[in-house]
Amino acid sequence: MPWNDGHMGGWGYATMIVGMLLFWGLLIAGIVFLVRYAVSGRHGGAEGSVASPERILAERFARGEIDKSEYESRLAVIRGGAAR
Repeated sequence: MPWNDGHMGGWGYATMIVGMLLFWGLLIAGIVFLVRYAVSGRHGGAEGSVASPERILAERFARGEIDKSEYESRLAVIRGGAAR
């Protein structure tokens, strides 16, 4: 049933504008999210799951699995120096 002689009223235009802004905002936000997700490498790929040997060694030392002398000697080997 047409109201206002078949023309859209002020609230109709406001609803249409808000709807379009929401649509485009969500579309752009979704694209930005997908690009960041693809570029960040935090999506479970092989590159993001590899830890450096120094970091693994430091974590073992922090957990108490190895003592200070063993940590220092292994760190020297990793860095290419001679073990003490």
